[in-house]
Amino acid sequence: MSRPATSGFTWGQIFRLALVQTAIGAMVVLTTSTMNRVLVVEHGLAAMVPGALVALHYVVQMARPAFGHRADRGRNRTRWIVGGLAVLAAGTVLAAYATGLSGSNRPAGLSLATLAFVLIGAGVGAAGTNLLALAAAGTAPHRRGPAATLMWTLMIAGFAITAGLTGSFLDPFSDLRLLQVTAVVSVLALAIGTLATRGVEASVPALGADAPATDEAPVFSATLAEVWREPATRRFTIFVFVSMFAYSAQDLVLEPFAGLVFAMTPGETTQLSGMQHGGTLIGMIAVALAGLAFGKAYPGLLRLLCVAGCIGSAAAFCALFAASRTGTGFPLSEAVATLGFFNGLFAVAAIGSMMGLASGTGREASPRHGIRMGLWGAAQAIAFALGGFAGTAVVDITQHATGSSADAYGAVFLAECVGFLVSAVLAWRCVGLAAQGTESRSLAPSNLSGYAA
Repeated sequence: MSRPATSGFTWGQIFRLALVQTAIGAMVVLTTSTMNRVLVVEHGLAAMVPGALVALHYVVQMARPAFGHRADRGRNRTRWIVGGLAVLAAGTVLAAYATGLSGSNRPAGLSLATLAFVLIGAGVGAAGTNLLALAAAGTAPHRRGPAATLMWTLMIAGFAITAGLTGSFLDPFSDLRLLQVTAVVSVLALAIGTLATRGVEASVPALGADAPATDEAPVFSATLAEVWREPATRRFTIFVFVSMFAYSAQDLVLEPFAGLVFAMTPGETTQLSGMQHGGTLIGMIAVALAGLAFGKAYPGLLRLLCVAGCIGSAAAFCALFAASRTGTGFPLSEAVATLGFFNGLFAVAAIGSMMGLASGTGREASPRHGIRMGLWGAAQAIAFALGGFAGTAVVDITQHATGSSADAYGAVFLAECVGFLVSAVLAWRCVGLAAQGTESRSLAPSNLSGYAA
């Protein structure tokens, strides 16, 4: 059955774009979890070293607004997506090689790792920002919410599947095995992402290569300043920054914590990370089902789910703090899976709001999907850079002061518990306000924009 040219992407095309998120997630999870753990546990580096590397790749992503502005003015977002995936794949493989090299030649290994994480940041920024801009611009308004849910669900699936499968292939661990597994994952991810985008953009005439360029605000700085003056955009940017900072401090400490305090192998901690991402996937699906069942009757469901996700995440971090006190024998896997579940509730609510606000609201409405997505992506990147490094810094400082790994990691988990409680307050105030401009699209059974917000 044919569809009108003006109807935007079909569900099949939206699914194909979501596969690009899977490809990105598959490569990124190896660098932020497995390689991070290997540098700290197997090679004995301070936790701040991989923390600084991961922070660097987020700092590079501060260029996301520029990538998004280019997407708004340009005529071929697909080229940016595929190019970004290629750069990301090259950086991921180089990072695996550098991780192994750091064990025998630390200066050379860390120098290559620095270059690798710059490439990773540039690749994620270029591919991710333009993918979201393309999805927001080419997806019909009533489909943006479900599209957001699908895209992030498949990204988390990429995290979970990659972590679970590679964990089984990494044992018995060696640096060569890490490089081989990473190379296979990166090549497959690049191939999937490239094939998934082929012909999608050109299928919508308004987006294809023959479409006119949009030069309504050709100066990047002026466009960014104008978008920042939009109250809804600015409020949501602040919420993204604070909530992502609260979340990201655990990103680089969970696997080393499991290795040092619970004596888990690299394969076991990678599988533990897979359980966390699997829990996140279940949380996202649960929110989708709740929206379909209760969204129309309860217009405030988005805000409630977001707050519940923050509070539940705080409770899970309290459980991880208890794990640091108890050690072996504590149900660590269950606590990590619970953390993932509540992260999923929180994430989907934030994502749907992002998609719903990408076109602006009310008098602020304009086709600047890319620069708004880029602004929120940059806020998230800055938060992840600061949060991830802060988490590793607290571990190193506390461990030096107390001589206890359990105390060091417990301090991070306790701080994150407090951070998510603060995020719950911000979610109650900001997410609800941000959603007011898109009430007509939120939480109806026929679309998921409210809970994917």
